[in-house]
Amino acid sequence: MAKINLLPWREEHRKEQQADFLIFLGMGVSAAIVIMLSVHLTINSMIDNQNGRNRFLQNEITVLDKKIKEIKELEKTKSRLLARMDVIQRLQSSRPEIVHMFDQLAKTVPAGVYLTKFSQKGKSLSIAGNAQSNTRVSAYMRSLEESPWLKGTDLNVIRSKGVDANSFTLKVAQSKVGAPAEGAK
Repeated sequence: MAKINLLPWREEHRKEQQADFLIFLGMGVSAAIVIMLSVHLTINSMIDNQNGRNRFLQNEITVLDKKIKEIKELEKTKSRLLARMDVIQRLQSSRPEIVHMFDQLAKTVPAGVYLTKFSQKGKSLSIAGNAQSNTRVSAYMRSLEESPWLKGTDLNVIRSKGVDANSFTLKVAQSKVGAPAEGAK
């Protein structure tokens, strides 16, 4: 039988297997490095993109915060102006009231009654005067009650100053009535 030496073939086959293993190992490591690098770059790109979006949103939030501040200032200014307008409207609507009140005070004073002092706090009026008798003070109070612009007469003090002379102090409240019709004069 012929002697065949199979050792070099096995060694060559082993060397080929080792070379193939090293090649596949290098390719696997290279593929892993390429995959890891691409994943790393993709994640960094996504992080940079999100940071850019966050910066954009932060800038927009800053702009909107400034606008909100301006809007709040405008609302404060608006509320102050509305309050002023309300005061002006109330003054405009109450302007004829004082005229009517003085007119009613003049029309309701009966003969024998003389007013000496008049003061107003809000809607409350304080009237002081002299009368010839208590009956004239009562007549004056009744005529004040009948007035559409005055209500709630309250006699505080009545003093006798001798024969045919009495001093009195009374309070009355101002009433708001709709403007009388022009043809009713």
